[in-house]
Amino acid sequence: MLYLRNLTYHPTSCPTAILDSINLELPPQQLGLVIGPSGSGKSTLLEILSGLVEPTSGAAFWREQPLISEQLQQLAGIVFQFPERHFCGGTILEELRLGHPELGTERVHQALREVGLDHLSFSTSPHALSGGQQRRLALAVQLIRQPNLLLLDEPTAGLDWSIRRQLINLLAKLKKDWTLLVVTHDAGDMLPIADSCWTLNHGVLESVDPKTLEKKIAETVGK
Repeated sequence: MLYLRNLTYHPTSCPTAILDSINLELPPQQLGLVIGPSGSGKSTLLEILSGLVEPTSGAAFWREQPLISEQLQQLAGIVFQFPERHFCGGTILEELRLGHPELGTERVHQALREVGLDHLSFSTSPHALSGGQQRRLALAVQLIRQPNLLLLDEPTAGLDWSIRRQLINLLAKLKKDWTLLVVTHDAGDMLPIADSCWTLNHGVLESVDPKTLEKKIAETVGK
């Protein structure tokens, strides 16, 4: 179980807090969805949970254990909005083995199988993949680390409808074995697979029912 207790991020250079007393609970093997416009603090929240940024106050807990940034880096794996910008390996095999040179090809193949890319050659360049395949590879890079928590920043951004649907189906499958926290500005097609949902505006987090929000969006589109 992931707990956030009064998590605040207020750099001295900012007149107001980017994140203001965030409280959140996400049970294991569920998908939590944080919805908010650009500049609402979504990416900052993920950066704190992945141990890349120190909060000003408050804490993150996993199974009642408070975690410092170094522990969060071990606990969580983050997939950035444009993961292709972070690829460093010349091939899929190199990308998946970065930091894990001891991994055998069977473990690499298993990670690719989990994201539906096991049909690709290990020698394929990550930059030769389609946008949807690059998102899947970025997920495999994190899955091979075996984190407890997967963090995804706008995972469907820039993808066409059919590729978005494939990726959402993959996330629905992954949550059977992993805990996922997804942040997005466009929640429409993610709501059916969300177990918990929050809105984030001006650093303030509020819980909403995903089914109620899905119905409200459908009614708005239908008008």
